[in-house]
Amino acid sequence: MKTLKFFAAALVAGGLALPSTGRAQEGTVVLHADRLLDGLGGVQQDRDVVVRDGRIAQILPGGQGRGDVRYDLPGMTLMPGMIDTHVHINWHFDRATGKTHSGRVQETPEESVLYAAQNAWETLLGGVTTVQSLGSPVDVPLREFVNEGRIPGSRVVTSISPVTDRTGGPDEIRRHVDAMADQGADAIKIFASGSIRDGGEPTLTQEQLDAACGEANARGLRTLVHAYNPETVRRVVQAGCSSVEHGALLDLPTLKLMAEHGVYFDPNIDLVFRNYFENAEHFIGVGNYTEEGFAEMHKAVPLALQVFKEALTVPGLKIVFGTDAVAGAHGRNYQELVYRIEKGGQDPMAAVVSATSLAAQELGLDDRIGSVAPGMEADLIALDGNPLDDPEALGRVRFVMKGGHVYKNVVGSR
Repeated sequence: MKTLKFFAAALVAGGLALPSTGRAQEGTVVLHADRLLDGLGGVQQDRDVVVRDGRIAQILPGGQGRGDVRYDLPGMTLMPGMIDTHVHINWHFDRATGKTHSGRVQETPEESVLYAAQNAWETLLGGVTTVQSLGSPVDVPLREFVNEGRIPGSRVVTSISPVTDRTGGPDEIRRHVDAMADQGADAIKIFASGSIRDGGEPTLTQEQLDAACGEANARGLRTLVHAYNPETVRRVVQAGCSSVEHGALLDLPTLKLMAEHGVYFDPNIDLVFRNYFENAEHFIGVGNYTEEGFAEMHKAVPLALQVFKEALTVPGLKIVFGTDAVAGAHGRNYQELVYRIEKGGQDPMAAVVSATSLAAQELGLDDRIGSVAPGMEADLIALDGNPLDDPEALGRVRFVMKGGHVYKNVVGSR
């Protein structure tokens, strides 16, 4: 609660307290687009999407929708807002040093939440209407303020603080999971291996993973496991965990094992690396961000791409869209999806589905978001072009609506 009060004060001081920002636009709104991707794999042409009270009310042939406000989106593609299942919404570069924030530079709670709010706003403008942040205590007040419509930003799902090898044995891990559940976590993040910069070796035993995922399952929470190699992922599957994050060193048998057990795969194969390399001077010298660590990441890039290509061949493997966006990457999330299509060979429609309805399914929110259908929340974006023919169109976001409220519009209305 103390953090929430700091957050409120910071928002007011920073001019970001906008009480009406997140409320659905009054009346009936009609969006007309030449092309509609429903997020489930379907394409419709010349459609009016009717939005009322923040939800999609109807999908009609073009010209048949009636409302108080109409947005015509000529030449554009209307689709569900993208969902990034792995970001760190609080990560930022310190103003004083230019380095990624590590705790060496002291900052006030107000500064911490303002950085997170800025990242959530930039992410929303980039067409990502929902993120899963893995995770920080700052995520909690940010989530609540966004949900209450006090500030604009992507909808936030958070794991708060993770399970690591420093959490302790099975009993301590269970207590940590319970504490996160009591604090309002939407999921549990688990570090079951070291960083790829350190080789990605296992850091938790089978007993520790069993405790983490078993307790989370008992509390009705999903589990997102940082894991790289086959040995770690076999433990993850055996423990009944929900999703494998990264997995850059996996082999085909392990990918098939994940598919057999319904474990989601969130590979993070491009943006996280690209952003680190482009902003190397802001990271090197902080923690395990060393020249040697960066060399290991360069080695991992082709390995991660090859694993992704193999994953695409595995029937039934649920590959979701996640970027591991850290400082410097927020708002650029779409670049991961373009890379998966252009370099990884993923079918463009499958890529869109991975970032919409499948991602919503992984979050347990597919009854609310991730597809364009009557009754769903009106999270809609319009792209200049057709991403099925031109993947770069995913970065040309001209219109953003979340929960029926328009946050970005460079098209106009009448």
